[in-house]
Amino acid sequence: MTPPVILDVEASGFGRGSYPIEIGFIEPQGAVFCALIRPAPDWLHWDASAEALHGINRELLQRCGKAPLWVATEINTRLAGQVVYCDGWGHDYSWLARLFDSAGLVPSFQLADLRSLLSQDDEVCWQSALDQVRAELKLHRHRASSDAKVLQLTLMRVKQRVAAAAMASALAAGLPTALAAALPTALPTLRV
Repeated sequence: MTPPVILDVEASGFGRGSYPIEIGFIEPQGAVFCALIRPAPDWLHWDASAEALHGINRELLQRCGKAPLWVATEINTRLAGQVVYCDGWGHDYSWLARLFDSAGLVPSFQLADLRSLLSQDDEVCWQSALDQVRAELKLHRHRASSDAKVLQLTLMRVKQRVAAAAMASALAAGLPTALAAALPTALPTLRV
């Protein structure tokens, strides 16, 4: 399985009036993009508990953030024509819509829920794999590009575990080794 593009958004908070403040994604080859977003003049919502989680304050956004038009254009250029996955589709979709509305652009990519890539077997393994990847990476910040990388690595680890378990089950059932070895690649792992 080729790793999909995974995107994550950090925001000013949740609910009405919230907006994106950082967008990050990781591409299949491992290239990472991350951008802080300078809030548009009418983006006023701010939640101190969200700031405590991601560690991004308003001053940093004003000083280092890029204009919404620049961020939306850059994302469109890099992700054009692709299906891009996120783990918080409901929130991420609305935050991206706010970004693109402010920029006067339409996304050139399709945003999809990461869960659409998971089988029931994958879901069983997800949390333990996620915890393991986070522990291995020892990330000390909750940021968009870091979170996207963790999600992509977790997805790949889960797919590998489930494929290995399917092969072991096939071997235990008496399938010939060559047939059992081909089984994980024959199983549908992506539903795009």
